[in-house]
Amino acid sequence: MALRNFNLEKYLKDGANTYAQRANIEAMADHVSEKGFDNLVILGIGGTWAEWYPVVKVMEHYTKLPVHLENAAEIMVKTDKDFLTEKSCVVTASASGDTKEILQAVKMVKEMGIPVYGFTKNAETPLAKLLTEAVYNPCGDCEDSYLMYFMFALRLLCNRGEYEDYPRWADQMKNVHQNLVRIREEFEPRAKELAQKYAKEPYTMFVGSGVLWGETYLFSMCILEEMQWVRTKSVTSADFFHGPLELVEKDVPLFLVKGEDEYRELDERVERFAKTVTDKLEVFDTKAFDLEGIDDDFRVICSPMIITAILTERLAVHYELVTGHSLQFRRYYRQFDY
Repeated sequence: MALRNFNLEKYLKDGANTYAQRANIEAMADHVSEKGFDNLVILGIGGTWAEWYPVVKVMEHYTKLPVHLENAAEIMVKTDKDFLTEKSCVVTASASGDTKEILQAVKMVKEMGIPVYGFTKNAETPLAKLLTEAVYNPCGDCEDSYLMYFMFALRLLCNRGEYEDYPRWADQMKNVHQNLVRIREEFEPRAKELAQKYAKEPYTMFVGSGVLWGETYLFSMCILEEMQWVRTKSVTSADFFHGPLELVEKDVPLFLVKGEDEYRELDERVERFAKTVTDKLEVFDTKAFDLEGIDDDFRVICSPMIITAILTERLAVHYELVTGHSLQFRRYYRQFDY
């Protein structure tokens, strides 16, 4: 099936290039492990914070290591950051390499005498020049970021004896991009239908949980709000019942992202309620999509990649067609200092 505005050859080439970074990512994780560290501090903001979120949620299942996912802007002003020490492993990412808040936070950490590891597009970015050690990859799709971040985090846990399945998982990730192409093709007719139905709605609610909360938040904020100027409300499945449910009416669209982790029952509770109120409930269940050549015990790790393929990439492309608003156009973001 032909996919609108999708370059298959480039996508698969970028995917192969991302997977080819495995040795570099593992080497960086090994250097950190050899040095020793007492906690992991991740610096992100906006979409980058959201992409690290599922990594942290997965790590929580396997390690007692303290893991801090910090907003780069907030860490600059917060006073309670005693967790940042010379025994911290600090990691960050910025595809552009010039995200203002990330650069400021990295400079602060480096001034504290703490090394910072990270990911950026090439060795020439401002971020690259600050990092102690970096992995370079210009590929910009979210699934590429997920793959790299999970490789780094799970390799760290493997080195600690906490995730012995890492080699099996990493080997099978060679298959993930081909799967995500097929998943895109399966979802394409629905993406077109959804965009035609909802792209011009005045307000849409997005609900998700667990490993998929970051991607739910990312799609509503970074794609629909920033790139399409579509008004949304994103809320976790747990918090949905403590306020936002009162805004659900017969004609209010509610997009529910259903995962496969232990938080799924919270998603199902939202689904049961929403079915009784709105005629515009749309459920995106990662269980509906096969992952060929990937073991079932890795599905939770791969689930954000599925959602980014069908929503952040495919649905966004079709929203753009219906709204007539380019995904590349901004009126404020990165247009001037503020």
